[in-house]
Amino acid sequence: MFQKRVDLKHMTGGGGGGGESRSRVRSEFDRQTFVRPQTQTQSSSLSSESQDFSSSREILSCSSPFYGEDFYCEIPRSFRHLSFYIFDRDVFRRDSSIGKVAVKKEDLQKYHGKTPGSRSNLSALTQRFRVLECQGLPIVNGQCDPYAAVSLLGPSRSEAKKTKVKRKNNNPQFEEIFYFEVTRPLSHTKRHFDVEEEDVDKLALRVDLWNASNLKFGDEFLGGVRVPLRVLGQAGVHDAWYFLLPRENGGKSVKVEELGSLRLNIVYTEDHVFPSEHYTPLRDLLLHSANTEPVSASTAHILGEVCREKQEAAIPLVRLFLHYGKIVPFISSIAHAEVNRTQDPNTIFRGNSLTSKCIDETMKLAGMHYLQVTLKPIIDEICTDHKPCEIDPVKLKESENLDTNRENLRQYVDRIFNVITTSGVRCPTVMCDIFFSLRESAATRFQVDQDVRYTAVSSFIFLRFFAPAILSPNLFQLRPHHPDPATSRTLTLISKTIQTLGSLAKSKSANFKESYMAAFYDYFNEQKYADAVKNFLDLISTSGKWDQKSIETPIMLKEGFMIKRAQGRNRFGMKNFKKRWFRLTNHEFTYHKTKGEGALCSIPIENILAVERLEEESFKMKNMFQVIQPERALYIQANNCVEARDWIDILTKVSQCNRKRLSTYHPSAYLNGHWLCCKLSADTAPGCTPCTGGLPANIQLDVDGDRETERIYSLFSTYMNKLIKMQEACGSKSVYDGPEQEEYSSFVIDDPQETYKTLKLIVSAVQTLEQQHTKYKRDKFKKTKIGSQEHPIGDKSFQCYIRQQSESSTYSI
Repeated sequence: MFQKRVDLKHMTGGGGGGGESRSRVRSEFDRQTFVRPQTQTQSSSLSSESQDFSSSREILSCSSPFYGEDFYCEIPRSFRHLSFYIFDRDVFRRDSSIGKVAVKKEDLQKYHGKTPGSRSNLSALTQRFRVLECQGLPIVNGQCDPYAAVSLLGPSRSEAKKTKVKRKNNNPQFEEIFYFEVTRPLSHTKRHFDVEEEDVDKLALRVDLWNASNLKFGDEFLGGVRVPLRVLGQAGVHDAWYFLLPRENGGKSVKVEELGSLRLNIVYTEDHVFPSEHYTPLRDLLLHSANTEPVSASTAHILGEVCREKQEAAIPLVRLFLHYGKIVPFISSIAHAEVNRTQDPNTIFRGNSLTSKCIDETMKLAGMHYLQVTLKPIIDEICTDHKPCEIDPVKLKESENLDTNRENLRQYVDRIFNVITTSGVRCPTVMCDIFFSLRESAATRFQVDQDVRYTAVSSFIFLRFFAPAILSPNLFQLRPHHPDPATSRTLTLISKTIQTLGSLAKSKSANFKESYMAAFYDYFNEQKYADAVKNFLDLISTSGKWDQKSIETPIMLKEGFMIKRAQGRNRFGMKNFKKRWFRLTNHEFTYHKTKGEGALCSIPIENILAVERLEEESFKMKNMFQVIQPERALYIQANNCVEARDWIDILTKVSQCNRKRLSTYHPSAYLNGHWLCCKLSADTAPGCTPCTGGLPANIQLDVDGDRETERIYSLFSTYMNKLIKMQEACGSKSVYDGPEQEEYSSFVIDDPQETYKTLKLIVSAVQTLEQQHTKYKRDKFKKTKIGSQEHPIGDKSFQCYIRQQSESSTYSI
């Protein structure tokens, strides 16, 4: 598979126009389309798969807009063009195309990956042409009614023959044969016509694909191919695939200066992924990073040191560690090291370090569903209602009232603040584990600062997660498109206020440069907002490793009446069911005879080993679940299935980091001397079913570990010079005790000897993979045939690859 990043920079307008002008850019990948002509068994074939689109924001009233946007998408190996369309949107919100820029795949190859392939020979073309089939034709205006037009081009020749139209079929089977008189026969034999060489040089076979249309504008041209007869020879059967090519300018002449220009920054990467066993040495080095002492000598940390941008390293590292369940110990290790290097608690995690980038990427992957259920309803309402919320007196419209706008904005901020601070129970497990680690490291490093345990977490969950999602909902899949300018301004004001509320700064009004924002923030300058933020941060960063003295007041999470079965703490007596008042805090789970009375039983959170459903057959009762403790299980019946699910979720949440959590449990009760599920007689028998804790079922991470390891290999290969320089830095630091040389000062090296050992292993693993890639490309080059469906004639990127392989083969010889 491929990845691309497109940076839309700047567009200068060509031509002029009056009135209000709006423009936006759409990027598009044209999948390959090709034709397979054949003699004797002549065919034409064409492939055009579905297309990928990305749209930029609108720029109002500007003929030279600046976009500055990044687009990331997965693309198929068979794509041919990366296209950018410029649209103008009128007052009726209808889009008209006013320009297009298309970048060929072979031009992208000049900058990054190469496509492997091979060469083969073409045989001759005879008089008999057979159109076989088309594959994956595009849908044009909601229909696909294709036909092929076959003609023989040359002096005094204009005859064209057509196949039948295949209605509502983008994979048609034509199976039609056409005969053309190539030239005048000089002598006739049973085997072939002898043709005049000068005439053959002027002849060519042309196959055009069209979409039959009932519109008055005529049929739509899908593409064509032109094959000179002189390249086909005289004998044999020619069977090859061809790319379908466009007509040159559609027969129109356009001056370049009338088109305008578009400035782009394109990053294109192409990875060839081997079977898993090829990556074992490098993968083992990476997965061992969390256990390497010091962590700065680990393979993953070294990748962050040599990459030009930390984001390059963070994306594949996070996906790889998530895939193998190692993300929490890895981030904990690098975060702990960064905290120890931080001198001022006010600057903790504020830089673009590898730790920050890895946590950002983890939240994007694991927290997307969390954002959807938390913010999407209120964001949709804001974008739909279009309530005026401008509070800057300078920007206020004449028809708007400042007090009304402030009230609208205050209500929006209040609602979003409430949904965020009450959403802690839905925060994904992996994020909570990471936040707990950050909190512990910060509190240990800066013991004097009592708020650092909150700011270490809020710097991510508010400043890097919720605030950016509110500001740009389209980037976090909360909205399909960019919001309009007025709505975007409302979201900006909300985001700034939420960010300040979450920061827990002591002088919050001073955080705003604008006086109108400082005045607006007075609405929220109450202790209840700070308390709500702290309670929320406490919940999402709790763990089984309790330090009860660090939390002054327990946080009440849920309470209500349910029915429980007696736990059998007394050896004798009936185990009957009774209605009790249950109460859960972040310290303990208790039940009482009635609300307000003392607790009859208290279960510390660290003693909850698992919380799972109980099968109905156990007691012939619905909506039951079990809270499993070290010595026994507490069986509880909720009032309904929704309440049972809520209790299971929140109990699992607060106990998810307990060190002794079970991996298996019994889904049925222990009755009459045996477990009903597995029939084992020992009441201490280990569980027979895996526990369902961990990431919620609705969070699905589609990660290919081998592909991410291949991407990391590519990065190491690209920055091999920096790896060598880092080895030199280790040697310099080991030998000389004086100040570091300037060229080595950018590397973080805590232990030169351990770092050098890791670097040596990395270089060895990368070189081994490099040899395997070279062998693969060489073998692929020998086996691949020009004219095959994978490499049709006319594939310029493949031709470039052949040229490069020929040069490298000659050089190696």
